Amino acid sequence: MAAVLILHAVVAVAAGVSARRLQAKAFLVAALAPLASVAWLVAQAGSVLDGGTVVQHIEWVPSMGVDIELRLDGMALLMAGLVSGIGVLVFAYAAWYFGPRADLGRLVANLVAFSGAMLGVVLADELFLLYVFWELTSITSYLLIGTEDERAPARAAALQAILVTGGGGLAMLAGFVLLSQAAGTSTLSAILADPPTGATVAPALALVAIGALTKSAQFPFHGWLPGAMAAPTPVSAYLHSATMVKAGVYLLARFSPAFAADHRLWRPAIVGIGVVTMLLGAVRALRQHDLKLLLAFGTVSQLGFMVALVGAGIPALTFAGAAVILAHAVFKAALFLVVGIVDHQAHTRDLRQLSGLWRRMPLTFAVAALATGSMAGLPPLAGFVAKEAAFEALLHDLGGWALVGIVAGSALTFAYGARFLWGAFATKDRIDRSARTPAETAAPAPAFVAPAVVLGVMALGMGLVPGVAGRIAGGAARSLDANVESTSLYLWHGFNTALALSAVVVVAGLLLFAARRQVEHAMSRPWIGPTAQGSYEASVAGLNRIADRTTGIVQNGSLPVYLGVILLTLLALPGWALLEGTSLPSDIWIAESPLQAFVAVLVVAAAVGTAVTRRRFAAVLCLGAVGFGVAVLFIVHGGPDLALTQLLVETLAVVVFVLVLRHLPERFESVRWRLGNGLRITLAVGVGLFVTSFALVAASSRTEAPVSEAHLALAEPEGGGRNVVNVILVDFRSLDTLGEITVLAVAGLGIASLVQARKDDEAAEEVDHARG
Repeated sequence: MAAVLILHAVVAVAAGVSARRLQAKAFLVAALAPLASVAWLVAQAGSVLDGGTVVQHIEWVPSMGVDIELRLDGMALLMAGLVSGIGVLVFAYAAWYFGPRADLGRLVANLVAFSGAMLGVVLADELFLLYVFWELTSITSYLLIGTEDERAPARAAALQAILVTGGGGLAMLAGFVLLSQAAGTSTLSAILADPPTGATVAPALALVAIGALTKSAQFPFHGWLPGAMAAPTPVSAYLHSATMVKAGVYLLARFSPAFAADHRLWRPAIVGIGVVTMLLGAVRALRQHDLKLLLAFGTVSQLGFMVALVGAGIPALTFAGAAVILAHAVFKAALFLVVGIVDHQAHTRDLRQLSGLWRRMPLTFAVAALATGSMAGLPPLAGFVAKEAAFEALLHDLGGWALVGIVAGSALTFAYGARFLWGAFATKDRIDRSARTPAETAAPAPAFVAPAVVLGVMALGMGLVPGVAGRIAGGAARSLDANVESTSLYLWHGFNTALALSAVVVVAGLLLFAARRQVEHAMSRPWIGPTAQGSYEASVAGLNRIADRTTGIVQNGSLPVYLGVILLTLLALPGWALLEGTSLPSDIWIAESPLQAFVAVLVVAAAVGTAVTRRRFAAVLCLGAVGFGVAVLFIVHGGPDLALTQLLVETLAVVVFVLVLRHLPERFESVRWRLGNGLRITLAVGVGLFVTSFALVAASSRTEAPVSEAHLALAEPEGGGRNVVNVILVDFRSLDTLGEITVLAVAGLGIASLVQARKDDEAAEEVDHARG
């Protein structure tokens, strides 16, 4: 499993580099990574679908207990199959979709990186490893949405996506921390096998749910997904229909069977949010004229459908949810690819400007009809058998308002599906069109349509022969909940209530489509209430206003204020803790010798002089005297090498200060502080007392043997020297010393360059003056 993830990283680099020479054909190189994943998944499918698991444990930081845990079970197989299988088709499609462009290397590399990150999400069996991959999908999605970053809408959409999903990810991280603490482990499979209890579990689950709901674009966080349609169509087909948006559904599917029964609010909250999202997304889809936006809101609606199913934590609904996840990925990816073909050939996605394309693109139209029929739940397609399983489970296990809401949402789905197919391909009269499609809309190349054809045939095949899809969905459902019994999908259940509900859906959907002009007119009226997009924009604007006001207060350009805040914080937090829980040692020595006391008095006097003098040069001399006094203290304590280092540093510092102060006023500017000098003095005295007390307490609080004893013992046998300081610098901490020397050398060269540049400027000024 780790090899598959590493392969994606390698291929991302290789494909990105090769794009300069291969251009769009680099996507075919990129397809090698998901293709290898498909081959590996096929090899593992038999044992996994029979209930087995593939586990890989890699020690990463054993001393900290940080390991990499990967696990392939039925649900991971389903999701990884969608990520990799649809990934191969999308990469092949992109090779025909894109023309020459300068940013193609970045685009293909980001898309492969996303594919690997999404695989990591579904294969990770460790909460914090899952979080790392989760955030990688958000980052790569941000980069992909903002591919055309010269356009303001693309930048705004990318920012909205990462703010919403990133914020949800932080909430999820906090939930993971609480959950792992309550369970005593961060292994996902162990937590789900033996769910923890305690006061922190409920808030942990709420935080995890927020992360999942933001990622899967659920109400009220759904506004980012339609905006993400600013990404190129292959990106939308891959990330925002088939894969990334299902990460949240995947996480809810993992957690619901383990926690829904014991936490009363989980089921009504998650199912309720799912039903509301399904209805809201479907209604918004009915008012869209851009085919891509229509599908985007349709995706929001379908994600709500999936969340309502898997969020219930009921075995039959879990199985139905897995079936819907599989069917949706196939038909929605096909529909997005169809939109890309229409846009590529007709140069518009506005359904009011399209007419008669079914004659010019018969194969594309056939694929669109199959995929739309599957989305609408028509037999004999995959969407129908999955929806029938969902209706049957809802009738027996949940029912009530959830069933009514999902049936209503399904009717709206039929209506906007019909609107999509009619809008893209039908021959329209002048009343339904604002402009005519160009007369010469060329038919797409067969290789361009081929990936969509594969998906359309899959939608038909899974409906005609539902056994294969049933086995995959059943394996996924059993890995989530051992109580799942029936794992079969049927094209024909006989005349039953579920079939009657399907008939209601079709009739209601046809009526809504027949009244499309009236519906569109009703939808065109401005909404006076809050919207998700409006709420997001208001939140960002409010946050910016708060940030501006806060910055105006705490970042006002006053260095004394900045230092005062820092020092006041020092006194308020660690200073208070020092007063609360510690006491000064009783055996405090003021000085060990009269010479030490005399030098200390001189150092204190020089420090006071630095603070009170009004002349800059005098302040520099006093500051240098402090450093030289410390060097004398080193000599008194028998450290001549340290004293020499101190003398060199202080001398260099004084010289640099003098060079700089030549160009500054002679005296310090007197600036009165609003809070007065009394607070300055109080802060200064308080910090001095704190630092002194802290040094005394820290020195007397040692519980372990000092490191210096080991250095003393090892200096001669391992370092070959009796000067312990030299051995530490040259042997024990050689890399640190090398770094410090490098820093000093670079700083010295910089200072010398500045001095020389100044000399050159002065010489040039003298020459100009002489010529003038």
